[in-house]
Amino acid sequence: MSTVQARPAPDERRWKALAVCLAAGFISLLDTSIVNVALPSLERGLGASEATESWVVSGYALTFGLALVPAGRLGDMHGRRQAFLFGLALFTVASLACGLAASPAWLVVFRLIQGTAAGMVAPQTSGLIQQMFHGAERAKAFGVLGTVIGVSTAAGPLAGGLLIDAGGTQDGWRWVFFVNLPIGVAAFVAGLRLLPRLPAAGKREEFDLFGVLLLGAGVLALMLPLVQEQQWTGREKWALMPVALVLLGAFWAWERRQGRLGRAPLVDLELFSLRSFTLGALISLAYFAGFTTVFFLYALYLQNSVGYSALASGLTVLPFAAASAVGAAAGGRLVMRFGRKVVVLGLAGVALGVLGVILAVELVPGRGVGWASALPLLVGGIGSGLTVSPNTTLTLTRVPVHRAGAAGGVLQTGQRVGSAAGIAVVGSVYFAHLANHGSAATALQLGLVTIAGIILIALVLAVADLRERQVHPEPETAAEPVGRGAGEGGAEPSVRPSP
Repeated sequence: MSTVQARPAPDERRWKALAVCLAAGFISLLDTSIVNVALPSLERGLGASEATESWVVSGYALTFGLALVPAGRLGDMHGRRQAFLFGLALFTVASLACGLAASPAWLVVFRLIQGTAAGMVAPQTSGLIQQMFHGAERAKAFGVLGTVIGVSTAAGPLAGGLLIDAGGTQDGWRWVFFVNLPIGVAAFVAGLRLLPRLPAAGKREEFDLFGVLLLGAGVLALMLPLVQEQQWTGREKWALMPVALVLLGAFWAWERRQGRLGRAPLVDLELFSLRSFTLGALISLAYFAGFTTVFFLYALYLQNSVGYSALASGLTVLPFAAASAVGAAAGGRLVMRFGRKVVVLGLAGVALGVLGVILAVELVPGRGVGWASALPLLVGGIGSGLTVSPNTTLTLTRVPVHRAGAAGGVLQTGQRVGSAAGIAVVGSVYFAHLANHGSAATALQLGLVTIAGIILIALVLAVADLRERQVHPEPETAAEPVGRGAGEGGAEPSVRPSP
């Protein structure tokens, strides 16, 4: 005679525990954007080179992305509370080490560790929400998490500008990292007391360490010649490109072998048998490779060439941040009615905004460029809001519910790796022209043209997916978060938006 196990009573401290998770998520995502306005301060105070600046930004995104899926597996296998607290402690210590770094090389090393720690925290946050909340409460908790993600990313440039304005251009960059310390320590202490001791969500499986090594080595070999393009003279560096392709091909073959043998692969390759998922993931990767690079170049140009302060530079991106929030709210409602058309419209808006900034730099050179770029950034921000969340929802539409978490993990990993690769590629274009010709305005425009090209690739993919959905229409409903999804994929699962 079988019995139905009753769901345990919800922990009365679950909302306080959620606040701990949100605080950790806030500082880890804040660090994806706060350093952009600190790059000129890094040049003056630490003697950072162009390659160092690229690694400080893209290295964090890279290790963040690469850590997501394996960290989600570890949380499944050994408990999310332990993994969360370890990741948060490591992130806080690494932030202190970044702020105390005595050389550019050590800063890059500590920044890579900090990104790895952030990648450990993210999947545990969404996984703990899965375990602590149910039904409507879970949707509400994920909604609050989404708001925090948006606020932290948008607040980064402004917060960085305020800290550098207070700390000075020589050492202000150090406070960009020190600001994490009080929040990290407070969240860790509160987490020890408030986070529930829940059992591990998944069965004990063999950890795919070899898959992690293959993926990490492949992406590193791909990025090294791009980031070091100016520092490594000669053509020998490009020999790493075929090496990267071989390593990534070996990773793909290894993961297929893991699946055939019934072992837990690092990435569920069966997801890519769904054409809509493959196209959506590529759209996400290409989009993040493009738009996140805009603020990297823009902050360098405004502070180094136009003479803006770090605070003024941070204020110039407020139109994009505010419009992105409005666009995201509208996109959540429109996607259920218009489907992929919303993403196509959003990507077209972002491309138009980038082209508008190019025109503003040409027509209004000098200190007036910040005001001239406000309208294009506003348009681009609305487009960004109409792109990210709707694309995630649509990409997961045809994914079976039991794979929703793994699919979300692949998407977020692609976003972080795309950001890192985009900064490497576009940064190499910008710095190469600056070194050879000396015109910062032209270097910025060339970088923005490259970004627009990447966005257009995403737009072409979105149009292709739109046509595929018109030929093979299915209900546009998102997979709800169920089971152990967050831990499997290392990212927050999609939550169905209100129509």
